This record gives sequence, C-alpha cells and structure tokens, in this order.
Amino acid sequence: MTYQRKSGLGKGLSALLDDTETVQNTRQQTENEFTSLGTISHIKTTEVEVNPFQPRTEFDSTALQELSDSIRLQGLIQPITVRKVGPNSYQLISGERRLRASKLAGLKEIPAYIRTANDQQMLEMALIENIQRENLNAIEVALSFHRMIEECDLKQEELGERVSKNRSTVTNYLRLLKLPPAIQVSIRDGKISMGHARALISVEDIDKQLYIHDEIISKGLSVRKVEELVRDIQKIPSKKGDMQKLNNMSFQYQKIEDNLASKFGSRVKLKVQSKGTGAIEIPFLSEDDLNRILEMLDW
Repeated sequence: MTYQRKSGLGKGLSALLDDTETVQNTRQQTENEFTSLGTISHIKTTEVEVNPFQPRTEFDSTALQELSDSIRLQGLIQPITVRKVGPNSYQLISGERRLRASKLAGLKEIPAYIRTANDQQMLEMALIENIQRENLNAIEVALSFHRMIEECDLKQEELGERVSKNRSTVTNYLRLLKLPPAIQVSIRDGKISMGHARALISVEDIDKQLYIHDEIISKGLSVRKVEELVRDIQKIPSKKGDMQKLNNMSFQYQKIEDNLASKFGSRVKLKVQSKGTGAIEIPFLSEDDLNRILEMLDW
C-alpha cells in the first residue's frame, strides 16, 4: 500500500502566507501614504489644481519670468504646499507663484508638502501664507480679511489672532473697502500708500475724498501734506458746489505756481490754508541760485 501525502495543508499554509504578504503590502502602502502627508514628495505639475481660495488675483509677469529663469537653472528650492483630493490629484494650498513659474520653466514635477485641510483651513492657510510671503497689496489683504470674516464666521479679534494683527490694524484694512472704487484702484496699483488711505478714511464726504485723492495723484503729496489738507478741508461745510469751488481754486493756485516758476526759473510751491492764509516757497539749489532769486526780488 502506497502512502500518499496530502497536500491540502501545504496549500492552506501557502495560501495563508500569500494572504499575509498581501495584507502586509496593503498595510505598508497605507503607511507610506500616511507618512507622505506632511513630508516632501515630488508630484506632477499637471496633477495640481489651483486653490479656489487664493487671495492673490494678479502676478507680476516680469517677476514671474525672473523666478522661472531661476527655477530653470537651479530647480525649485522651496516646495509648494498641497492637499490630496484624489489618487493622483492635488489642490494647491500655497505657492501659486512658484507653481506658475515652474510650469513656465517647463518642469514636469515639483517638490511639495502634502497636507490634509478642510475648506476653511485652506482659505486661512492660503491667506496667511500669502500675507507673510507674497506681500499682497492693501486692497487684496482687505478683501481676504472680509472673506474670512464672512465665510469662516470669524470676529475681528479672532481674525487678528489668525494673522498676528491687532484689531485696529484689521479694522483699518476693512475700512479701505468703504472708500470709492477709484481710490481703491489707486491703492491696489500702488499710486497712493496705506498712509494716504488712512487719512482719506477719516473724511466722510465722498466728493472731498475724491478731491484729495486727485490732489495726491497730481501733486505727489506726502502723507503729512495730505493729513494737513484733510484737516483744512474738514473745516469746510459739505454743501452743494463746495467741491467745484475747491477745484476752481486749486486750478487758480496751480496757475499762480506755474507763473511764479516761470518767472524765477525754479519750482514754486504755494501753500494755502482754508482761511485764505498761506505761504510761498521758492527753493534754491546753491548760494549763487539764492543770490539770483534775491536780485529778482530787488532784495
């Protein structure tokens, strides 16, 4: 009688070993995927979609090209930050400028931090990262603050804590959105500074705000000069025709300045206060220039 060895046990053991290996591989894959969160990985630029909560709306083309040239030579040094939304799909949290420049440089893959974040965290992180690193203009900051308050249901104090700003700073930014659109555009385009804007905010009459704004642009007034102008104009009652009168007076004063400048061969500044008092400034470049002006004045 021939004894035949049953192979069932072997098959069962083999199958068990195979199952164990499959489980270990699956576990290892899960651990690797979990470990990749928060670490630097290389992902394809085509797999990254733009962050819909990005507060920055404009990118300087020249600066973007310069960054692209640098990346083409040295690679992307600072990784972007993304969140995983699918097997091979990511959504940008921060670093859109770097992503754009990398694509412009022809990079197919870039280094990235992979994080998990909900929509509110996405908005907050995008805002904070851009404020700290991308130097948003004041209007973009104000719009982003307003969006966080509205969409994330935050109070101004809570918003201040998120972005490391005190409440008064947050309030000043938000008040910019109450200025006329023309003034907001000038702030956005860098034609007037945040200091100019703060002075304009204190003026309640829109016509007066626009008049002062035009004076800033046309005469290149400093913040200090604007503050003085605001104090003087605030003393004038807001009546129909007042701003037209101011504009007419401004034109006349400008004409006087031009005539004096032509006469003395030097730029002349006419300072006029609300009560009609003021002063005439005639700058000189040297002692000889001063003597020339004095001779013209029969000094």
